[in-house]
Amino acid sequence: MNIHRILFNTIKSRFFRGKAVILVGPRQVGKTTLLRQLVENEPNEVVLFLNCDEPDVIPLLEHATSTELKNIIGSKKIVLIDEAQRVADIGITLKLIIDAIPDIQLVVTGSSAFDLRNNLNEPLTGRKFEYQLYPFATAELVNSASLLEEKRMLEHRLIYGMYPDVVNHPSDAKTLLIELTNSYLFKDVLTYKNIRRPDELVKLITALALQIGNEVSYNELGKTAGMDKETVERYLDLLEKAVVIFRLPAFSRNLRKELKKSRKIYFYDNGVRNALINNFQPLTLRNDTGALWENFIISERKKHTVYNGISANVYFWRTHAQQKIDYIEERDGRLYAYECKWNENRKVKIPASFAEAYPEHLFQIINPANYLEFII
Repeated sequence: MNIHRILFNTIKSRFFRGKAVILVGPRQVGKTTLLRQLVENEPNEVVLFLNCDEPDVIPLLEHATSTELKNIIGSKKIVLIDEAQRVADIGITLKLIIDAIPDIQLVVTGSSAFDLRNNLNEPLTGRKFEYQLYPFATAELVNSASLLEEKRMLEHRLIYGMYPDVVNHPSDAKTLLIELTNSYLFKDVLTYKNIRRPDELVKLITALALQIGNEVSYNELGKTAGMDKETVERYLDLLEKAVVIFRLPAFSRNLRKELKKSRKIYFYDNGVRNALINNFQPLTLRNDTGALWENFIISERKKHTVYNGISANVYFWRTHAQQKIDYIEERDGRLYAYECKWNENRKVKIPASFAEAYPEHLFQIINPANYLEFII
């Protein structure tokens, strides 16, 4: 199924404005597919596609002079470079292309977001538009099918997630997710410099998978995985840059009894989380449905805010007395508080201490009856 990505129109609107377009994201989220879709209506004679997975492409781009790059590009007007992180000093090469051949459009993808960004930030300062591609967003699937169809697939999304291969081949979802996690997902992290004990990383991320929706202690995670607190923080930073997980800090402003330094960690994809703990049971047989719902809603909301340019500071909130709010957005100085509840009949009131401390707030319960309004 050809699913239209939200970023397609955004990226096309940036063409031929004198800057490169950089598209980063984890493996298997559809970067190469989107790259080809961007030029599918362009004549072949104006498009040059360079795939850096091809061993003979890398030497063409490594340490090339501007004259050599002009010869490679010739009369092409759109240059696509896929898996650019494989090229040493790629930032310098891209800078030369932009400066020496200003009338072309350069579009670059990379899986190793941290490596690619490190190599691009200084050379391409002021010369790039950068975008993050995630697994499919609910809005993309609704636009390609219908609201009704996506609602019918909700349990499948909670268990198997939103990676393109999984969405397009639902009957093979379990096999595809296991292959994804074993062969692709952590390759960027495991092959990154100074990662000497991959078994520790696997233990760490499995522990995280078992704690979604809960606050995490770096010290406790370290004991579980056999590493010190500093190593835990370094691995979490790499996993976040590789778009496997993201962290949510605690909100605190007025109350002494609020938690201030705590963190919650979520996965960008429910299917990846379930593959890590090898649990694909239906919701009726699970004891973590509430955690799956919370992870799904908050990760889908993140995609929605990023793709639509919604600027917000995001948090969770809890006190030492266990009063809590799952998710908070601070937008334009106002607080929007949300509780994620799988049970539509569950009645929840905002904690009195929060309401008193922050009277200028809005509060909403996100459940299966209204979740689409929140994430599309």
